Amino acid sequence: MRPLIALAALASSPAFATAPPFCALPAPAATPVADRQLEAGPSRAPDASASATARDVAALPDAVAALPFVQHVATAGAAITDLGTLHGLRSIVARSGDQFMIFQVTPDGQAAVSGALAELTPAQLAVVAGGNLTELGTQHGLRGLFVRSGPQFQVFYATPDNERVIPGVMWDAAGKDLTRQQVADIPGTIPTVVVGDSEQANPGGEASAIAALPLLQKASFGTIGPAAAPHLWMLIDPQCIYSVRALQMLQPYVASGRLQLSVIPLAVLDYEDQGQSTKTALGLLSKPADQLVASWQAGSASGDPSPEATDRLRANMAIAQAIRLQGTPTFVWKKADGTEGRIDGIPASVDALVSLIGS
Repeated sequence: MRPLIALAALASSPAFATAPPFCALPAPAATPVADRQLEAGPSRAPDASASATARDVAALPDAVAALPFVQHVATAGAAITDLGTLHGLRSIVARSGDQFMIFQVTPDGQAAVSGALAELTPAQLAVVAGGNLTELGTQHGLRGLFVRSGPQFQVFYATPDNERVIPGVMWDAAGKDLTRQQVADIPGTIPTVVVGDSEQANPGGEASAIAALPLLQKASFGTIGPAAAPHLWMLIDPQCIYSVRALQMLQPYVASGRLQLSVIPLAVLDYEDQGQSTKTALGLLSKPADQLVASWQAGSASGDPSPEATDRLRANMAIAQAIRLQGTPTFVWKKADGTEGRIDGIPASVDALVSLIGS
């Protein structure tokens, strides 16, 4: 996942610190209230948050201050630089710390495409793509173009003057991924797995209708840490920056013998990384279970996948669907009282999380 996709995804939140840090799926279920406190961390005083929001918006460059998309990104804590107008679109840079992201704001100001202009016209792109170009329709004044190259794909948006295209993802002012919606009906773009009868699998239609732990135990995963330590399950997309960060945060607890960690690879970001999530997940699932996590840490999941890897990933995806995965990383554990705990996203306190895990 691109590191600063979070800038758009968090645009509806009053501050970065209060937004759930995970690589999100498009329609997340509610996080259990008991676990949400760990996920969100300490709350901010309402007056302080409101004042910070007002300051962020007031600091916007005059030329973009009235654009709703820019306002929302600013209230998420990003510093905005106005790059001016080119080919009918206003370009901005959103920066948080040492990370930045370029956006092309739509003519109505209600959305933006994360990406820089490419030196191609839509007509030239059509020639390059041959017969592998699909029209996605128009959103917020921009025409979407889906281009496939073998198993890989990319979405482009034509500028209003039809002189350039932008390869990237469109987000609206509430942080909603509009590109994912546009490509959802195209086979192979977004991983979906159906196993058996879905109503039978989840009769209540709620995340709580199915106990996650019995399903996770049937997944394909890798485990690190001593068997006698409290056991934590983590569902990850190997390309998700938050999944990588979570492993880094948990590693000292594993090394000190305080935690046993089981890692379940998934592929949920193919629509953003042109299939790299599936490729990496298959590579990890081709490794022996005792080498899976180390391979992920070392970035050594390349090579041809094993014959069994596809079935393993398919089964993992079915389990993720059954437990109504919101995003990655997701943590599941058995509490001391025998019930399940779950956090979707990186917890504010790993110490607090580990203390909740039963034997």
